[in-house]
Amino acid sequence: MLDKTRTFNRQGEMMIQQTIFGFKLEKTEEELTAQGGLSLLAEYNHGMGLKKLVDRYLPVAGSNRGYAPSVFADTLVLMLQGGGRSLEDTRELHRESSLLGLLGREDIPDPDTLGDWLRRMGDPATGGLAGLGLVRDEINGRILKREGIEEYTLDVDATFVAGEKRDAHWSYLKEKGYMPMLGFLYEPGICLHEEFREGNEAPAAGQLAFYEACKKRVTAGKRIGCYRADSASYQSEVINALENDKVWWAITARQDAAVKAIIADIPEAAWHEPEPGCGFEVAETVHAMNGTQTSFRLIVKREVRRQGELFDGVAGYFHHAVASNWPEEKKNAYDVLAWHNQRGQAENFNKELKSGFGMERMPCGQACANAVWFRIGVIAYNLFIGFKRLACPESWGRHTIATFRWRMIQMAGRIVRHAGRVILKLAVSAEKLALMHNIRQKIFALSLAT
Repeated sequence: MLDKTRTFNRQGEMMIQQTIFGFKLEKTEEELTAQGGLSLLAEYNHGMGLKKLVDRYLPVAGSNRGYAPSVFADTLVLMLQGGGRSLEDTRELHRESSLLGLLGREDIPDPDTLGDWLRRMGDPATGGLAGLGLVRDEINGRILKREGIEEYTLDVDATFVAGEKRDAHWSYLKEKGYMPMLGFLYEPGICLHEEFREGNEAPAAGQLAFYEACKKRVTAGKRIGCYRADSASYQSEVINALENDKVWWAITARQDAAVKAIIADIPEAAWHEPEPGCGFEVAETVHAMNGTQTSFRLIVKREVRRQGELFDGVAGYFHHAVASNWPEEKKNAYDVLAWHNQRGQAENFNKELKSGFGMERMPCGQACANAVWFRIGVIAYNLFIGFKRLACPESWGRHTIATFRWRMIQMAGRIVRHAGRVILKLAVSAEKLALMHNIRQKIFALSLAT
């Protein structure tokens, strides 16, 4: 309820209240920050060698006001981790001048200068995008070598990024934008490799090359042991490569004429419910594509189509088919379907990258500049994944970046300089402060081993 209490000045004159609550707003000259926890991520990024790697692999700034390459990349990574979603959001970092000074970043580029740098790095002649790929690979390697996992599951998927830009193309979704291809390692959630593609490029294009690119980026001594993908990977050359590499795989089968015919030939007696009342039936058969070196299991799930739904001509059912080389003794038909469905986690990774790190919209009118922006977003995302897994308590591993910002980054702080020391005083509980001290110690240990 609105407080209508009368207010008087020093002269006893009644004042008219013009705000709901009676507090005053004033500017302070104190060194304050609203994102004290961002210092932890900045420290982790530095400890993992982000600055050194960028300066090693990227060309010098040239005409971009003499900044080192690391200033551009580090600014964008920190901005994206802190919640920024566009080049203009770097102005919020400018307002965090006290925090930047604490982190040794006295000056950062403005949005226009950052945009010029993205366009310059996107120019194939500079090698900027390739250099960022090497940065991504080395950071991933430093994260993965500390993982106690030897075999990973690779989930491959394309994702649509809207972009009403002058060079964006119409996709099959009837929207203009881009169609990046991404390969995620399921167990840690790391984006191992990404290709920024035009919106009109078919997801099925270059699938074998993409798998090979992912394979060579796995840390030495580790390997891709399993592979999951949608029908874009349903290609004989991809399947042959997986078989030759002795990889367990499950791929959505494209329902071409051959697959529809083999589904129609499955005896009615072969269909069964995995569990009574589950609402669908499962059957399997054996299939081979033209060009595959061996046959494979074709596991089919069918559901009765509801009234009014179109059907595919096979007994009025909706069919979903998955091709796989998992042997029956390791996974029955239903287990293969369930395992294949776990690739839905890759969609969650995509969502985190896009909505959590601002990659759902592109900042530039040139695809080459947007490819640089997207790769920087992937680096920011991977660094955060590594931060959670390597520096934070295990219970924090499930937190999205949004939750982490709310619980750890967005905390008020005051910067105090005393006796030659700089102190960041945070408005947190003793328990939270102890947690932050522990995280910093882990970051320091990681930096020594990098």
